[in-house]
Amino acid sequence: MKHKYVIIGSGPTGLGAAYRLKELGITDFIVLEKEDRIGGLAKSFVDEKGFLWDVGGHVQFSHYSYFDNLMRQALGEDGWLTHQRESWVWIEDRFVPYPFQNNIKYLKPETMWKCLEGIIQNYKFPSNRKPANFREWILQTFGPGLAETFMFPYNFKVWAYPADEMNAVWVGERVAVTDLARVTKNIIFNQEDYSWGPNSTFQFPKFGGTGGIWEAVGNLVGREYIKLNAAVNSVNAPAKKLTLTNGEEIEYEHLLNTMPVDIFTRLVDGLDSSVAEKAQGLKHSSTNVVGIGLKGKPKKSLETMCWMYFPEANSPYYRVTVFSNYSPNNVPADGEYWSLMTETSESTAKPVNRETLIQDTIKALIDDQLIESADDVVSTFHVAFEYGYPTPSVERDGILKEVLPALEPFNIYSRGRFGAWKYEVSNQDHSLMQGVEWATRMVTNVPELTLFFPETANAMWGK
Repeated sequence: MKHKYVIIGSGPTGLGAAYRLKELGITDFIVLEKEDRIGGLAKSFVDEKGFLWDVGGHVQFSHYSYFDNLMRQALGEDGWLTHQRESWVWIEDRFVPYPFQNNIKYLKPETMWKCLEGIIQNYKFPSNRKPANFREWILQTFGPGLAETFMFPYNFKVWAYPADEMNAVWVGERVAVTDLARVTKNIIFNQEDYSWGPNSTFQFPKFGGTGGIWEAVGNLVGREYIKLNAAVNSVNAPAKKLTLTNGEEIEYEHLLNTMPVDIFTRLVDGLDSSVAEKAQGLKHSSTNVVGIGLKGKPKKSLETMCWMYFPEANSPYYRVTVFSNYSPNNVPADGEYWSLMTETSESTAKPVNRETLIQDTIKALIDDQLIESADDVVSTFHVAFEYGYPTPSVERDGILKEVLPALEPFNIYSRGRFGAWKYEVSNQDHSLMQGVEWATRMVTNVPELTLFFPETANAMWGK
């Protein structure tokens, strides 16, 4: 078999590339998917009791009109629910509105002062030194009080690596920096402050969860262009030929890879061995999603909440989503059931006992006052993805500068959440556009934007 374009992986990046090729009038392509269904990390699952779960708390907000238009085409104007973001931090047995640093007035007086004093010290003695890592960036941006109270413990729970092993390049729009005047005014005038952020409103599908979106995009591409159960065994780069695990050979002119680039480089024959060796230095964390299906209705304080952050050590999870609030169709029967979805990170630096994780999660949900009793639990779900988050480690950019260009002389390109390993452009919209822009470059020679200029892409907001 031979195709001009071969795409490995049917997540948002692979589907974006395929959709764009077809839009440009090209049909000589094939998408290879190792699983028996499409979607990658944007899949959804339905458990035995009829509760729907995503791979974590995906929400739809976008930097690109192209992405927005495709989403409307995929599900139609009426296929979406729009939500006002309501996110909180659970700490000291109370909910604090997000962003945490703007709302320290909710904390115990001694904790509030500890945080405020650190901010004041940063203003009095600002550092002009470029932070060498994420830990230094946190201290320079928030001060030691906020760092110790929230930023250090929470970020370790999210990333599963110490902050001094991560770079600060990825932060961009994703963390609200601290404004002393704003924080002080909120304290004095007892003001709430939770409108910050790119996803203050977001969309979610009425039916089918996040996976339903990408199933619909797959239909727009055409299922005849997507080959399931097609895992790649090896790639002969000089011959431009790959072999599947079933022995089938496929020739190509241009190859787009979206599988984790550390794994992929080990499959490529003809590539300098030092490149694959270099790629093994990339770090990632695993994601454990635990779904808890419950009878009845959520307590009143949770009725309008979207998601909550948990920095404290009593809970295994760092984030909990009131998933039934995203769509009534995420539970078997609206009004009779509701659901919580938790995310727990894992790495060599932060091991997790997967055998006890469901029970540990239920106990913590009771301790954190989200559910009243284990007797209310009617369904449990656990799925672990070995590759959950690409870690923006201190060595990441140096590795990528060697690895990604080394593939291109063979007409091989690696893109997407783990294909290019850039967390700062790995949301669904970013990932799709990495595929779209790659296809556009291949056909029309227009340069790619998102991967190579993340700050520019993140400043676009629907342009």
